[in-house]
Amino acid sequence: MALRDELLKSIWHAFTALDVDKSGKVSKSQLKVLSHNLCTVMNIPHDPVALEEHFKDDDEGPVSNQGYMPYLNKFILDKVKDNFNRQDFNKMCWTLSYRKNLEQNELKISNDDAFKIWCIFNFLSEDRYPPDHPMGGSWVEERFEDYKLQLNSKQQCLNAWELISLVGSGQFSKGMDLQTLSMGIGEVYQELILDVLKQGYMMKKGHKRKNWTERWFVLKPNTISYYVGEDLAEKKGDILLDGNCSVEHLQDKEGKKCLFLIKSSQKSFEISASDKKKKQEWIQAVQTCVTLLRQGRPAPHREARQKRRELRLKQQAEQEELELRMRELQTANEAKQHELENMRKALEEAAANAAEEETRRLQTQTELQDRYRRDLEREKLVRQQIEKNLAEKSTELEQYLQRVHELEDMYGQLEHALEDERRARQDEETIRKLQTRLLEEEAKKRAELEQIHLQQKQAISVTVAEKEELEKERLAKESALQAAMKQLEQLELERQGALEQYETVKKKLETATNNTKTWKHKVAEHEGLLRLIQPGAKGQQKITNWGPAAFSEAELSLREKQWQEMKNQY
Repeated sequence: MALRDELLKSIWHAFTALDVDKSGKVSKSQLKVLSHNLCTVMNIPHDPVALEEHFKDDDEGPVSNQGYMPYLNKFILDKVKDNFNRQDFNKMCWTLSYRKNLEQNELKISNDDAFKIWCIFNFLSEDRYPPDHPMGGSWVEERFEDYKLQLNSKQQCLNAWELISLVGSGQFSKGMDLQTLSMGIGEVYQELILDVLKQGYMMKKGHKRKNWTERWFVLKPNTISYYVGEDLAEKKGDILLDGNCSVEHLQDKEGKKCLFLIKSSQKSFEISASDKKKKQEWIQAVQTCVTLLRQGRPAPHREARQKRRELRLKQQAEQEELELRMRELQTANEAKQHELENMRKALEEAAANAAEEETRRLQTQTELQDRYRRDLEREKLVRQQIEKNLAEKSTELEQYLQRVHELEDMYGQLEHALEDERRARQDEETIRKLQTRLLEEEAKKRAELEQIHLQQKQAISVTVAEKEELEKERLAKESALQAAMKQLEQLELERQGALEQYETVKKKLETATNNTKTWKHKVAEHEGLLRLIQPGAKGQQKITNWGPAAFSEAELSLREKQWQEMKNQY
């Protein structure tokens, strides 16, 4: 499963590089070429029939990453074994992806160093897609303020191309020459990717001729390979390591110093280091590999990577648990705050109600005091007024007997005035009946006009064939309507005359009423407490065909305006 995860990261870069328009899909022809190349570099028998069957052209368009995964798992990754050149596989995926994602002109490092950084990144990145790597505690933001603005990451993570740009721009190598940087990248690449735990020149004793020859030794977790030179062009042999291997110190002999012996299950190898420090380093490194093989543990850098991932997962779980607790605490805090806010509002409302009740009580008390004081003052004024009235009544009683004789004379004059008022009211009633009759006739004429208007509307709605005959009838009716309107105007003139007569009578009635009031006032002055029953004053009333004062003057004006508009319409 670990091998599959490492391979998928490089394959993902190759797949996304083929996605030119960034739609998440790649054409089937490109996927066929990619699958063929993967089978070739990983020494997997190529099955063109299955390939053609899976990517046949009778389905829809390009294939997404999820659509390509079934074929990739079944026909490639399930068959892969760790018997291929991992470097060739990475080179193929790198070749497909780096041109699209990397600007070569801006880098100070070589393409080979950029490739090595890309491989190191894939090895250390998280098992998720797109691959990224979190910036841990060693990330010092102050050192990369200028570059931080250019990062595309939003969650404190770097992708492979950002890391290559960061290293290639010299951010990590200020004050360091490019050759030293390249050597450092190469050493990290050999240890992490090629599993080279240690390498260097040492002398080896031959098994047949027993001569000492300088060889370039390369230590890996389960083997020690030795070459003619450090370019690894010519390999001379391997020392296979397992749990039964051992390393021993040897005494100096044959003019060789710093000797040690490596015993494997097949052969023993005598090796001479250049100094005691390198001898001890090689012995320690080989013993570490043998110990790991006995315990069935992976290489130190792979074990360290696994521990880092487990630590990150643990930290992530703890962070998620902490966030969950914080959310729960925040929810509880918000609920408590809401409860406290409700309690505060309730207390404020209660305090406001209490203050309002106290204000109302004080206001009521003040109003009662004011009312009591006003009642006392009013009662005092009434008492004074009664005393004053009693004094006046006693004076008036003395004058009452003198005025009785004067009232007898005034009663005769009052009877004459009342008789004049009665006659005036009779005249007013006659005029009112005349006006009522005129209004009734006017209403009849208006009804006739409305009937003629309705008949005219009915005549307009007849068919085209009867139009000429109806036109004649309409003209006749219009003549009748004009005659009726003339009669109505005559009635209007008569009504105006009646109104003028009514105004004359009304003036007479007002004169009589004024005389009556004058006499009543005189009688009241002489009589004192004696009050005469007299008719009340009446305002001006309108006479209409619906009766006297059937509606107000404004309504009468509105009806006259509507009738005038109807008249002008015809």
